Amino acid sequence: MYDYFKGILTDKKKTARGTFISIEVADIGYLLEVTERDFICMDTSNEKKVKIYLSLIHREDSMNLFGFSNKETRDIFQILLSVSGVGAKMAIALLNEFDACDLISLVINGDYKELTRAKGVGPKLAQKIILELKDKLIKTELPRTTATLPQNQAITDAQAIMLSLGYEEKEVEEALTRIIATVEDDSNPEEILRKALTCLSM
Repeated sequence: MYDYFKGILTDKKKTARGTFISIEVADIGYLLEVTERDFICMDTSNEKKVKIYLSLIHREDSMNLFGFSNKETRDIFQILLSVSGVGAKMAIALLNEFDACDLISLVINGDYKELTRAKGVGPKLAQKIILELKDKLIKTELPRTTATLPQNQAITDAQAIMLSLGYEEKEVEEALTRIIATVEDDSNPEEILRKALTCLSM
């Protein structure tokens, strides 16, 4: 229903229920729950417009908006919700502990012990997250390869992950083409992914 809001950040508050911001869009104030990482970085002292990516969770008895400073974190949040047993609060807890790229890397590498650093995530749930998400992230059907990009497993994995996050084939190819010359180790999918996602968020 919503992709993003662009408006003025008017307030932020931390409660026992979580971290929240208020954003004013067309004279309407919206209350959004955000990660602690985004909460720390957000500044209410000026009246500049900010762009916040959204996820709406609609249940029988409530409607809640979650806001994210970048698209990839919002998309990872939504992918986490596809895991049975992971609700919005648990997904936020994971994103409080890990940024999007680190979380993807932990899932791809099967490092369930590291995932248990997140509040409320035990070993069984961490293993379940990896089991349900690993194939979803790296087994996306890839487009025909292009001659402008070197081909190795790290680039292929990064490409599959970005497509699974909802980016279009053309923008993924353009981002990889732009950043590949700046990658120090083209066998490191995490470095490739981090730089490509940064490029896509500009």
